Amino acid sequence: MRIVILTTDNREAFKDYSNPVPHFGPAPAALLEGFAGLPEIEVHVVSCLRQPVESPVTIAPNIFYHPVLVHKLGWMRTLYLGCILPVRTKIREINPHLVHGQGTERDCAMSAVFSGFPNVLTIHGNMLAIATLLKASPGTFYWIANKLEGVALGRTGGVFCNSAYTEQLVQSRAKRTWRVPNALADVYFSELPPRQPAVRPVIVNVGHIGTRKRQLEILAVAEHLHAEGLQFEIHFYGSCNPQDPYGQTFLQKIDRAEEAGYAKFYGFQTTAEIVFALDRADALIHFPSEEAFGLAPAEGLARNLKLFAAKIGGVIDIATGVEGAELLEPHDWEGLRNSIAAWLRNGAPRPSRASAEMRARYHSTAIAQRHVEIYREVLDGQSRHF
Repeated sequence: MRIVILTTDNREAFKDYSNPVPHFGPAPAALLEGFAGLPEIEVHVVSCLRQPVESPVTIAPNIFYHPVLVHKLGWMRTLYLGCILPVRTKIREINPHLVHGQGTERDCAMSAVFSGFPNVLTIHGNMLAIATLLKASPGTFYWIANKLEGVALGRTGGVFCNSAYTEQLVQSRAKRTWRVPNALADVYFSELPPRQPAVRPVIVNVGHIGTRKRQLEILAVAEHLHAEGLQFEIHFYGSCNPQDPYGQTFLQKIDRAEEAGYAKFYGFQTTAEIVFALDRADALIHFPSEEAFGLAPAEGLARNLKLFAAKIGGVIDIATGVEGAELLEPHDWEGLRNSIAAWLRNGAPRPSRASAEMRARYHSTAIAQRHVEIYREVLDGQSRHF
């Protein structure tokens, strides 16, 4: 079976055009790791970029990469028409059995549904929910993304939903849905290093610094706990836009917190650096106002970290019933403070079985195999048997 995966090459997102190696979002990258272990599947990854890049033709023996050059006018301002047309040409050259668009945030979903081939989509972020949450004004990025999401959902053969929350949001707008969680990168299931009891427990928060992830509110919780005399550090990892008002305020407050000795900000980190940080931490806090899946909580639990998380969206699917995972109502900041304080006073214990549970649920091989089952189901439904 020959599959085309349409996904964003982060060299475009980060304007990292000199990098000779394509790199993708955590969920698509983990899925490709799973596909690499299924030699009966031939996978072609297609990504749009604004500038020419040097790239390897082969990512794995059965996975091939195709960058597509798109003029700067061909993106959202033309409703991605400048992406759809050259991608459609490339897909015809590849002649796949099925096209899989990864995400409705940018061009991938629209290129998939107008490819001229049987297609499915994966929802990574819910544009309708985010546009509603941010009260997006007409003509803004999330307002347009929401409208295009609706077009794509109505035209595709089916939608992979990474949580019950996502499925609930899209099932009335899609012909068919399947609930398939995101995979975790294999590195999160590498051997766990030996741990010593924490002297000064470290709590990590991983994610882009912004309104939806609520790092300012988390920092306020940390300030309150520090004022109580509790010993700990909270480490923030993620990109931060200093031009964004929320990012500006965070950078100002984190400076004061670092001076006081209870918080640090490390900025954007690679996957390997994040794993290194998790293995030297004791807990992870994830308290967004909206969340489709929640890779960070799953990654933390995969490294046997205590989890404090908002009981919201896909985080519920990940954390319910897992050792060391504590879910609180999304606006219960007092409850969050009390839970962290109680954990610190109890010696900051870590779970021992959470990693095994995450492996059973989210290992890339199992998730990739489930994808292939669905691909065959879609193709069989169109009287095509492979």
